[in-house]
Amino acid sequence: MFLDESGLHPYSFSTRLIARAMPMMGMVLLFKRSLFCEPSMISQLSPEQINRYKRHLILPEVGIEGQKKLLNAKVLCIGAGGLGCPISLYLAAAGVGTIGLADVDVVSPSNLQRQVLFGVSSVGEDKVKAAGKRLKDLNPDLKLIELKTLVNSSNVLDLIKDYDIIIDGTDNFPTRYCVNDACVILKKPNVYGSIFRFEGMVTVFAPHLKNPDTKENGPCYRCMYPEPPDPGSVPSCAEGGVLGVICGTIGSMQANETVKLILGIGRPAIGRLTTYSSLDLEFKTFKVRRDPACPVCGENPTITKPIDYEQFCGVPILDPKSAAETEAEVEQAKHPVIPSAAPASNLDSRGLPPGYAFKPEWEITPREVKGMLDRSEKFFFVDCRLPNEYQITHIEGTQLIPLQHLSQRIGELQPHAGEKIVVHCKSGGRSMSFTQALRQAGFKDVKSMAGGISLWNKDINPGGPQY
Repeated sequence: MFLDESGLHPYSFSTRLIARAMPMMGMVLLFKRSLFCEPSMISQLSPEQINRYKRHLILPEVGIEGQKKLLNAKVLCIGAGGLGCPISLYLAAAGVGTIGLADVDVVSPSNLQRQVLFGVSSVGEDKVKAAGKRLKDLNPDLKLIELKTLVNSSNVLDLIKDYDIIIDGTDNFPTRYCVNDACVILKKPNVYGSIFRFEGMVTVFAPHLKNPDTKENGPCYRCMYPEPPDPGSVPSCAEGGVLGVICGTIGSMQANETVKLILGIGRPAIGRLTTYSSLDLEFKTFKVRRDPACPVCGENPTITKPIDYEQFCGVPILDPKSAAETEAEVEQAKHPVIPSAAPASNLDSRGLPPGYAFKPEWEITPREVKGMLDRSEKFFFVDCRLPNEYQITHIEGTQLIPLQHLSQRIGELQPHAGEKIVVHCKSGGRSMSFTQALRQAGFKDVKSMAGGISLWNKDINPGGPQY
């Protein structure tokens, strides 16, 4: 990772967010020319537009000509979730003429904590369609292109080719690498943002443009993260949580960078990564350099077309567990039912969801664990979630040892080294990491409970809380 800040480790602090004031006159002089909008399609503003955008027009750095640039700009926002909502809201309000919005998901109740485009009436609706209604209501002049699709190697070049700027508001590593590579290949600026828990980060990846400070070509995403993290090593927002208002902070910063690029004003964040910690109200900026050996934007690129990003990252673009959770949330919201004492009917003979890739050498099913408990078999049962998760729902008899505390508390497990140990978390990812760590430490009989307490509360404890 080409960051000139010692001790900063990939995927640690806000750089893992994966997979992160200047004088007015200086802002104008550093970046004097718009890089995108050719001779305007809109040559003059209507009286209604002058009234709508008059707070822009009285800014000398924007004015009539700048507003025309915004109206003629084409921006693609990939992701209509926590980041995509504030990004698209502010770009539509600013008068960006064409906004493409790409997302394959539908609105679920748990989205409403942070995805401010949507309301209760939107639950179950395609995000791009629900977003379109709100954005067109905000600005009827907007041309919104709804793209209900997964962005992958087969379609990414066609999707982005007609846009001036691409905004990455995604939440998974395959799509981030896919979008990055396509932007480098087609020479499109990639306005990148990510969030996790109480932190976020923003930068602009644009190897075809100059870093305004060094006058060297800017970096791309791979210059900062040459390799994806090990599958399961970086928790998603669904697993680790996210403070809803962080989405507004980071998304607004991405929208701001986009507007600067369109207008050709200010100092674009090319070659600078800005991180934000909401708990400290602290911003930090790190310099990010282009890697001459980068396989996409380096001196001798070896990746000149999109690759198989799911294979490269070792994880799917669309997490089946997340998709199933969304479907269940929407169904419950649309057709509320009293929790039943009967187990879920869509499980196989082992009590596993269809298509679950069960690993018998590493995993044990909830039904097998229930059988062990019923037979009073001796084993040590560990819950490796966080205390706040334990308070939401837990299995009686488990010992709470959060994965984050394993290295400090492994001594508590030594007396059980000769016993069978079963570990569970919310859905199986953290418990698998816990299991692997114990085996590496010499524990022989350790297994992760497949599907975690989410599956337990569907099959063994039907109606138990799902979060």
